Amino acid sequence: MSSVKEVSDEVQPRSYWRCSKQDFFPEQSFQNWGTYRYALSQTAYRFKDRLLSRSDDANETTELRKQSENDLKRCLTWWDLTWFGFGSVIGAGIFVLTGQECHDHAGPSIVLSYVVSGISAMLSVFCYTEFAIEIPVAGGSFAYLRVELGDFAAFITAANILLESIVGSAAVSRSWTSYFTSLLNKHPNSLRIHTNLTEGYNLLDPIAVAVLAIASAIAMASTRKTSYLNWVASAANTFVILFVLIAGFAHADTSNLKPFFPFGAKGVFQAAAIVYFAYGGFDSIATMAEETRNPSRDIPLGLLGSMSIITVIYCLMALSLPMMQKYSSIDRDAAYSSAFESVGMKWAKYLVALGALKGMTTVLLVGALAQARYTTHIARAHMIPPWFALVHPKTRTPINATLLITICASCIAFFSSLDVLTSLLSISTLFIFMMMAVALLVRRYYSRGVTPKTNLVKLVGFLLVIIASSMGTSAYWGLYPDEWIGYTVTVPLWFLGTLGISLLPQQRTPKVWGVPLVPWLPSLSIATNLFLMGSLKASAFIRFGMCTVVMLIYYLFFGLHATYDLAHQQQKIDTIKIVEEHGVGKEGLNEDSGIA
Repeated sequence: MSSVKEVSDEVQPRSYWRCSKQDFFPEQSFQNWGTYRYALSQTAYRFKDRLLSRSDDANETTELRKQSENDLKRCLTWWDLTWFGFGSVIGAGIFVLTGQECHDHAGPSIVLSYVVSGISAMLSVFCYTEFAIEIPVAGGSFAYLRVELGDFAAFITAANILLESIVGSAAVSRSWTSYFTSLLNKHPNSLRIHTNLTEGYNLLDPIAVAVLAIASAIAMASTRKTSYLNWVASAANTFVILFVLIAGFAHADTSNLKPFFPFGAKGVFQAAAIVYFAYGGFDSIATMAEETRNPSRDIPLGLLGSMSIITVIYCLMALSLPMMQKYSSIDRDAAYSSAFESVGMKWAKYLVALGALKGMTTVLLVGALAQARYTTHIARAHMIPPWFALVHPKTRTPINATLLITICASCIAFFSSLDVLTSLLSISTLFIFMMMAVALLVRRYYSRGVTPKTNLVKLVGFLLVIIASSMGTSAYWGLYPDEWIGYTVTVPLWFLGTLGISLLPQQRTPKVWGVPLVPWLPSLSIATNLFLMGSLKASAFIRFGMCTVVMLIYYLFFGLHATYDLAHQQQKIDTIKIVEEHGVGKEGLNEDSGIA
């Protein structure tokens, strides 16, 4: 049996630039083919163990951080987080999606679409804020779900986070090239290399790779310097947005707002499902909690403050567009540029392109920070090799994790046009937000060893009613958009499920700040995210299902055994400490207990 001294020797700081089998596969299950075959033979037992196991706040904030060998540097304030919020959310989406949805689905009522999607985003922001204050670690939603829903649910989330990070970065970098060429007044594909490869993979994009590499290099060098650069770029983007608002309303014609609902209420909600993704990226702030000087104060100010301001900005921008130009005349591919041209400001299209370019630059910059921190904590839990959890002793940044995301994203960005993967990206985001709302309800109403079993059964039952009724509402909307009778069943069921949870006693009170109106707001978040998921095409769910199958294969052959070994190794260490503290003889212990 290993002693505490021997275990501590294993985590002594070594050279950061190392690469051995032990750095990637230190777990007992992967020491040789014999131990691996034995681990596979125990798959069913281990899966049950991981399915039912839960982490806790202390393990996420203290024990797992030791896997990085060096701490991330606490250097951020609420001011940094607020600007990170602007940098991560305000990209090209507002410039692109507004024109498309105003022309195709909503007309002048596009402003209401942004109100609806903004409210939905704020519901998720509330959940993230409470968790980030209570569990201030780099893992964000992955860490929160490990605590409340267990390893398996956290793994599914982790896989979607990594998928979202890689595909999202690749998509933004490809868009960066397109906007850069438009700024030069050239064709969007003029700077890409044309090849004879399969359609969709035949336009190679070295500029996208270069932009990703530069953003990642800055993020790896220093979190503080990245924050400074984000301030500058976000401030420039804010100037462009202010110009759009002032010039837009100065040339507004209220007669363009009639009819206000050309496509009816259906069009408002269809557009809301699409423009919702212009709000994406705010979860990046939660991953900065470990580097925040005062998380309990700075995170609510940074996260809630930035998203509240962004929602107002988006609604004003959405209102200014159809006031400048009739919705039916809007160019869906270059909405603001054509709108300014229609009022005699043709030169403004270059400023709009510059604003979109600045926005995408900050999205890539903040994304490089946040995605690496997600990856770092996922590696700390050994869901992926722990080599990616290491934090550099000088820069105090996770260089290995940053390289992983950057290299993968660069490979996709170089070859793929990403037309197929964008819907997959959307469904992954909504799935994670829905899971976060479920986790918050579990956190408030269930405490291990305290909550009676009858209350646990009731909680699970009510959650299933909420989820099922929300899925029913979404399905009915998709199948019968002009009918209403089905909502008389699904909506009351959702209400009764939420009411049932509200009658249960809460087991936990937030220490500093908590989501108001629990369980109503988290339950509404579940409903809205599932509703928006239902608005996506069937092909998105097919791809999501295929990716999930691939993720499960990886989990059963690697992730399951790595996390099992880590968890039981930690249990063994805790047992040794208890024994030595109480002076109990080691011969009284079963050395094989809990270890495969």
